[in-house]
Amino acid sequence: MVEFTLPKNSKVQKGKEWNPPASGAATDRWREYRVYRYDPDLPDNPRLDTYWVDMNECGPMILDALLWIKNTIDATLTFRRSCREGVCGSCSMNIDGTNTLACTMHAEEARGAVIAIYPLPHLPVIKDLVPDMTHFFAQHRAIEPWLKTDSPTPQKEWRQSPEDRAKLDGLYECILCACCSTACPSYWWNGDRYLGPAVLLQAERWVEDSRDERTGERLDDLEDPFRLYRCHTILNCTKACPKGLNPAKAIASLKRKMVERAG
Repeated sequence: MVEFTLPKNSKVQKGKEWNPPASGAATDRWREYRVYRYDPDLPDNPRLDTYWVDMNECGPMILDALLWIKNTIDATLTFRRSCREGVCGSCSMNIDGTNTLACTMHAEEARGAVIAIYPLPHLPVIKDLVPDMTHFFAQHRAIEPWLKTDSPTPQKEWRQSPEDRAKLDGLYECILCACCSTACPSYWWNGDRYLGPAVLLQAERWVEDSRDERTGERLDDLEDPFRLYRCHTILNCTKACPKGLNPAKAIASLKRKMVERAG
């Protein structure tokens, strides 16, 4: 029988328990959070620490609970956050088994009594809930996400009809949180060459823009067995997107454009 073993320091161990409620405390006041902890400067394996959060003292969102933990119980807990409004994408993480934004997920949306929080899956972890997004953003830059034109620059702005502008709806709203890409099995397996749902949705945004004059060049850059065609329409990306976008539809549109231009 084939035997598989995990690399050293990859097995998650049971961690500490912080701030357990006193005996007889009101059960509806306290919520149990199990949070992934990892410090690369220490030789220890990753662990799951248990935190008991007093919901009467913090806001209703998952990010509120994490901030309460950091400010009240354990200042060493590390995570990203910025806007608190679902705009910046900084606080993307895996919560209750789903990639989402901590600032827009209500604690009551969790399916169980215990809320488990991990960093986004299948990315190197810098520390605790902070993944290394270097490769993800390098892929985004590779599609050259800016307007490319050959015509003389107009004195004011590049004009666009309301109809053409409407074609960008569902594309421009992407906040590059990487929830969709890190939920995609094809990206897990081929992340070094497959661009992934988020970057391909961004590519479609510029291909679809009527003001851009390098559509053929952009499609040429995607004409590769891996960059585009590793998508197998699993649809995890669409399910995971916290902004309600449809990366799978954008990828299908790119594939259709490839076929149409081939004649």
